[in-house]
Amino acid sequence: MSLNRSVQKPQLKIGTKSPTTSPDYVGLVRFLMQPFLDYPQSLSIDCEMSYTRNRAWIRIAFESSDKGKVFGRGGRNIQAIRTVIAASAQAAGHSVYLDIYGSTAGSREDSSFDDDREERLPPPKPREKRGNGHKPIARTRSY
Repeated sequence: MSLNRSVQKPQLKIGTKSPTTSPDYVGLVRFLMQPFLDYPQSLSIDCEMSYTRNRAWIRIAFESSDKGKVFGRGGRNIQAIRTVIAASAQAAGHSVYLDIYGSTAGSREDSSFDDDREERLPPPKPREKRGNGHKPIARTRSY
């Protein structure tokens, strides 16, 4: 027995794509990124659309101090943001590319890859092998 016979269920059309509308990528990125930023007003978003190729290029910049929060442990936060953006783009029939710049203070056009080396950490040093390669023996303590 159905109590709500007079209420019709909405018919969802899955897979229909409207060629004239595209997602609001700027608004979506702003919505996803702002919770991770100490200064949300520092977020800069640029979106470039290519309707002939159905592609969107999104460039974002924020303060370097927020980089750890935005990327998250192991890059989980930024991967989740990329997944949501890619899903909305796929629903609209687009592909999307997300470029991330760590600071709004300096222009990326004026810098080169050589300038970025100061920010990068040196590669890890290989560990030295101890003795003959065996692990040390743990001794029990007696009190």
